Amino acid sequence: MELITSGIKNNPLIKRFIKKKNNGNPVSKDSGELTSVQLVTLIDNERGTDIRKYIEKHVDLLSDKTFLSATSTRFNLLKLPFNKYDSIINLKRVNTFRWINKFFETVNEKLPVNGVYIDSVEIYTNRKSRILKKYPFPFNRIHYLVDVIFTRLFPKLPILKKIYFGVTKGQDRVLSKAETFGRLYSCGFEVVDEQIVGDELFFVARKVKKPVYDPNPTYGAIIRLKRYGKDGKIFNVYKLRTMHAYSEYLQEYIYKHNHLQDGGKFKNDFRITTEGRFFRKFWLDELPMIYNVIKGNMKIVGVRPLSSHYFNLYTDELKQKRIKYKPGLVPPFYVDLPKTLEEIMDSEMRYLEAYEKHPLRTDISYFFRAFYKIVFKKARSN
Repeated sequence: MELITSGIKNNPLIKRFIKKKNNGNPVSKDSGELTSVQLVTLIDNERGTDIRKYIEKHVDLLSDKTFLSATSTRFNLLKLPFNKYDSIINLKRVNTFRWINKFFETVNEKLPVNGVYIDSVEIYTNRKSRILKKYPFPFNRIHYLVDVIFTRLFPKLPILKKIYFGVTKGQDRVLSKAETFGRLYSCGFEVVDEQIVGDELFFVARKVKKPVYDPNPTYGAIIRLKRYGKDGKIFNVYKLRTMHAYSEYLQEYIYKHNHLQDGGKFKNDFRITTEGRFFRKFWLDELPMIYNVIKGNMKIVGVRPLSSHYFNLYTDELKQKRIKYKPGLVPPFYVDLPKTLEEIMDSEMRYLEAYEKHPLRTDISYFFRAFYKIVFKKARSN
């Protein structure tokens, strides 16, 4: 039975396929019609059988509500009517996009709430494996080192960033899973499924809200994170980057999938970079927070400044007590070394109750007790 989907008709990818089938003859007005067999053949030829099967698990490829594309720009998507399609599938990897967020924002704009977006990305680990397999030792290691410097270091530095995008035009960009998913979440999606297919990470994202349109995402070496301060005011905490770009948007995703480990941090947090683990081990990432102390929105000793998601895990009583005072650089965690979220909340409550009665004496006591635990007991916050 012949089927036609308005989402697929007149698609450039489909036209190329049909023109090839027609021995190069022009595509007629009605030649957007595809049988199910032709559609399967098209996707299998373009991206492979395993990828087509993964897509079919999540959407009906032949539905009038499905739009299929293979594009690195949002130009073709801009022409789509609003809310006509429930699913948008793109067969081009995210690595090929010049303006990733703009592309995601356009997809978001065209889909209704709960609409599905399917695409793929080659992440760091798969790229490394591909390069090391492609060349013999030691040339593969040399190639990989040059690749890391050019594709991962250059885009993060102001002047070198211009050189990088001038040379590459944004093609074959190196991305982490954390950055890709973080960008999706910042653009109003949530990731509902993910799977490695071949050498790529495929994802199914669902539209849940409008994009954030953040003009200042955390992309540089020194980042600004929005945290709760005194009187419940949100302020910027300065830290050295220890996570991949856009990781701050993934707290709910990490909490849902990884939960908390002892000490209140997330288990197996893939957002943390290799150098980030080193920075955290020796507290180098927290050095820029001295600027917050100088500015006056933090003090030396006090409860940690928390993100909105983490703050909302606390009890209402503790939340109200926390926002009476400035957060601190040295938290009571290092005095009590709590393991669970409940123990962390109990530790902070004890500190705050003591601080209410004797502010200066409490901070001096907690500072030297924390110093002893860190230096002589090797206390760490994981």
